[in-house]
Amino acid sequence: MKKVLILSASTGGGHNRAAKALQDALSSRNIQSEIIDSLKFVSPTVDKIISKGYEKSAIYTPKAYGKVYKISDWTISKRELNKNIFLRYMMIKLNRLISDKKPDAIIGTHPFPLMAVSKLKKKHKFNIPIMSILTDYTIHSTWIQDEIDFYIVGDEFVKQLLIEEGIHKDKIYPFGIPIEKSFLEIKDIDSVKKEFNIDDKFTVLLMGGSFGAGNVKDAFLDLLNINYDIQIIVVTGRNDSLKEKIKKIIDLGIDKKVVLLSFTDKISHLMSLSDVLISKPGGLTTTEAILKEIPMVIPYYIPGQEEENIDFLLNNGLALKTTPKYNLKVLIQILIENPDRLQNIKNNMRLIKKLHSAENIADLIANELNK
Repeated sequence: MKKVLILSASTGGGHNRAAKALQDALSSRNIQSEIIDSLKFVSPTVDKIISKGYEKSAIYTPKAYGKVYKISDWTISKRELNKNIFLRYMMIKLNRLISDKKPDAIIGTHPFPLMAVSKLKKKHKFNIPIMSILTDYTIHSTWIQDEIDFYIVGDEFVKQLLIEEGIHKDKIYPFGIPIEKSFLEIKDIDSVKKEFNIDDKFTVLLMGGSFGAGNVKDAFLDLLNINYDIQIIVVTGRNDSLKEKIKKIIDLGIDKKVVLLSFTDKISHLMSLSDVLISKPGGLTTTEAILKEIPMVIPYYIPGQEEENIDFLLNNGLALKTTPKYNLKVLIQILIENPDRLQNIKNNMRLIKKLHSAENIADLIANELNK
């Protein structure tokens, strides 16, 4: 049986979710795979610093994170990253892992392990295919390595960005960002409505990602000022403090139906039951929204890749973004009063969504391994 090593990391939830989707698709093709949380594998301490650091900076100092993202995208910064002592240590650990596991191919859903294995391949430590799965609708220099054989991107827009950086078009496959098949296989929708006491009325799904980043509280307050009888589903993720703040507002007495949830595995159902998604535009959340054809309104984002995801969404007519004048209340009321505009966004999503990303990636790997 052929074996594939999938290298991920827990900086946000998207990299691991994409990895799991690929693992499921590979399994159905009789290809054995193992997901390695690469940062945790190399050093649990460093993993905690990087992963928790990302989470805290996303919540408390997003502008600082955005500056680090932009600086690290410069060529000179990439050269410095290649000399980084942690990257060297990662190379040593991953080289041992690859020697031990003897995979037939390597897939990366995070740029750090991809940098390490690319340098190992350059040093002739192994000669097997490397596949890069870009988990946002943009590119960053850390994803781009000469030794990578296949680039999987979310859309033709991103393919063009890679071509502009000198990557040959035959290496790039705009299959879409992989999503677990179960996300699209909705069952028991009525039982979820009953479980969460969801009414049949215009529904806004308000989220801040897996750790509740973004100014969700202010967005919630804006929604309470809308002059229509709407229903608001608020998902606070693992952010217990945010959930408590929202609960205190609800307890004061409001005239809107609110369903308040923390971390839930029913996001797919909630998207199916909602008319509009208000969220930060992470790569996986954006992909899920497109697949579910739920129009996005974006009042907050983490500067960096999410800021560039917004460019993709707006260029394709898939989302609206708030401004000081076109605030959340204004935009939602426009969509309520003009359902044709809501439908236009849904139509745009239908045109570009890629339903079989994980399966197409698995087929590509299978064909390569059978050569």
